Amino acid sequence: MTDILMPALSPTMEEGVLAKWHVKVGDVVSAGDVIAEIETDKATMEVEAVDEGEVTDILVAEGTEGVKVNTPIARLKDEGGAAAPAPAAKAEAAKAEAAPAQAEAPKAAAPAAPAPAAPAAPKSDNGERIFASPLARRIAAQNGLDLKSIKGTGPHGRIVKRDVEGAPKGAAQPTASTATAAATSGIAPRQAQSLAQMGIPDGSYDLIPLDGMKKAVARRMVDSIQNVPHFPLFIDVEIDQLMAVRAKVNKMLEPQGIKVSVNDFVIKAAALALKMVPEANASYTPEGIAMHHNADVSMAVAIDGGLITPIIKKAETKGLAQIATESKDLAKRARERKLKPEEFQGGTFSVSNLGMFGIKQFTSIINEPQGCIMSVGAGEQRPVVKDGQLAVATVMTVTLTCDHRVVDGATGARFLQAFKPLIEDPVAMLA
Repeated sequence: MTDILMPALSPTMEEGVLAKWHVKVGDVVSAGDVIAEIETDKATMEVEAVDEGEVTDILVAEGTEGVKVNTPIARLKDEGGAAAPAPAAKAEAAKAEAAPAQAEAPKAAAPAAPAPAAPAAPKSDNGERIFASPLARRIAAQNGLDLKSIKGTGPHGRIVKRDVEGAPKGAAQPTASTATAAATSGIAPRQAQSLAQMGIPDGSYDLIPLDGMKKAVARRMVDSIQNVPHFPLFIDVEIDQLMAVRAKVNKMLEPQGIKVSVNDFVIKAAALALKMVPEANASYTPEGIAMHHNADVSMAVAIDGGLITPIIKKAETKGLAQIATESKDLAKRARERKLKPEEFQGGTFSVSNLGMFGIKQFTSIINEPQGCIMSVGAGEQRPVVKDGQLAVATVMTVTLTCDHRVVDGATGARFLQAFKPLIEDPVAMLA
């Protein structure tokens, strides 16, 4: 027998959700066959078999949350069909071998019991399992919604947060209460002890448990704000020429179905500025300052339940059309939880843009181990003075948050000095 273990799909992964099995007991698999889907704090990924054999046991039911890395989730019988003893039996066998020859051989230990199955997932009228994300199940339970009547728009028809939030009132369970719905979905009502200690009475709020992504983001942001000596630098850039150039570029690219955004210009300009001021394209490590060879620009993308930063790799070498195509594809797959770990881990610099929400100015928390993160606000018409005369220009405020261990004030200022003319005269980026 060979145990199939819960894989670590990223360096920081500690646990995950076993979202779906693609095999059942009795199936014969070969190395490379997709056997399951694992939902991490950032993405849903397929798991391939690394050995050949027959599936003899499913130890963790699909839909189970909080499955620790390296936990046995299934077992394969090898080609020879020999049954390997469970861990307890192996320990007993080792003791028997070490005992004196005249000692009586110990009795074989019973195989370890399979891990307890997760609470049954909701099923449709024909008995098939309904696939829904943990957050979607929680929201449905709290609002008394029947998942049978909700159509999923996630990967493989999976019901996600937006489907539940947009469900019509008719999707509510006709007879079951919210409490009953929560019980059937395996979610027990909970209260926050911390709120009770502050005098906030039970029943005056709904408590939504933290999913893996929320926990990971919270942990990383707390670590960053506590451990990184950071400071912000602010600069205003005029983007009237950029908007005019963008309109011309998009007209040229229209037959190809490509549309370049302001953020694509920002990513390109940031990448070029990083090559002009390489000291800003760096990371702090206990062993020294890592000076990165390429500008791998991470872009912040909001998804259901949190935030992810897919990467435009070697952005300094790519044209605006390619950056626009890649950023659109990465953002789409990020929202579908289909990114591979290497597509959102390992960037050297981050860009976070809230301009589309009308946010004028903000300061982001550094995405460790990167040395800087750029926050981009909304472009708006503001009064400016040109040649001693009052005029109106479209102005955008950019904030650069720096890790002072890597990028000091002078280095951050030089980076912004390189970035500003690229944005204000973007023709230079088209060369």
